[in-house]
Amino acid sequence: MREVILDTETTGLKPEEGNRIVEIGCVEVINRKLTGETFHTYLNPERDIEEGAFRVHGLSREFLSDKPLFKDIESDLLSFIDKADIVIHNAGFDMAFLDSEFTHAKTKSKPLRKNKIIDSLMLARKLHPGQRNSLDNLAKRYNVDSYDRSLHGALLDARILADVYLLMTGGQVKLNLDQNEKELSAGEAQDFAILNLDNIDIVSCHLDEAEINEHKKWREHYKI
Repeated sequence: MREVILDTETTGLKPEEGNRIVEIGCVEVINRKLTGETFHTYLNPERDIEEGAFRVHGLSREFLSDKPLFKDIESDLLSFIDKADIVIHNAGFDMAFLDSEFTHAKTKSKPLRKNKIIDSLMLARKLHPGQRNSLDNLAKRYNVDSYDRSLHGALLDARILADVYLLMTGGQVKLNLDQNEKELSAGEAQDFAILNLDNIDIVSCHLDEAEINEHKKWREHYKI
């Protein structure tokens, strides 16, 4: 089984307001093992970066000005992902941006809709109800702390998510459903997190304000 763990950085929160992707990072997992193969690129968004987004990723318009456009890397991205299942934390957000970029590139279809999308945030909320489940909170919970913090951005987050996701789905987990504990296998738990792309425009799976603030504090602390 081949999976691609994917993360993006953007100019802002809403693609419908003209915001664009500025960085994409992907990590390959085959049969639950990291292969070391990655895809990474910065992108020229052809617009300004919103202040809040810049505080999160630190990517300026000046830095991005000589980077490729999405249409220039589109085929390489699709070749890397191919038919793999795609794992994304808060998948509705990233998929909406990717769909928007394919539209900007005048791609006739939205090609990633053919892949199975697994939302690790939805999975985490099922496994850890009532807890904060931002990526940094999950990294702390699963002791994923061995990364060089001088790196930053989408590829680092994809690598962290890969470790967290493999740990989350690596064994038996307990869910509290209707007051009754139920033991689930990793596969059964994962089924909760498959995103229906037919509903991509109305997927409600955004980080709450507390999770966003925790994420900002974590990234500022490690200067990423």
